[in-house]
Amino acid sequence: MSTTSQLIYFSSASKNTSRFVTKLGRDAARIPLYAKDAPLLATRPFVLVVPTYGGTGGEGSVPKQVIRFLNNPQNRQLLRGVIGAGNTNFGDNYCLAADIVAAKCQVPHLYRFELMGTPEDVTRVNQGLDTFWTRLSQTQK
Repeated sequence: MSTTSQLIYFSSASKNTSRFVTKLGRDAARIPLYAKDAPLLATRPFVLVVPTYGGTGGEGSVPKQVIRFLNNPQNRQLLRGVIGAGNTNFGDNYCLAADIVAAKCQVPHLYRFELMGTPEDVTRVNQGLDTFWTRLSQTQK
């Protein structure tokens, strides 16, 4: 299944990340929860919203579904930035998955929010995405 969405996210069964993305009111595509589902293929540049899994040490922080999605060269090539979802109870591992993806794929970690995000997070992310896409379009000309 392919998508033209500029916002792609993964959300577990808890749907915390999904709730946040819904509040943004933007066209978004969800990375499938189950391996048996058809894989998602990005067809234009996008920002990835990724939750952090696991607790200590960072092992297993990036959801397997996100790893599988980014293992596709086309998806990885179109990734332009990452937004991290997390839980401050993880301490130093707060939003670690987004840090890992950003470093590995050499894209900016644009924003972090906790659990389902606050109304302020929604406003900041929407404004930040508008600015980000405008700047990116100006530098690619």
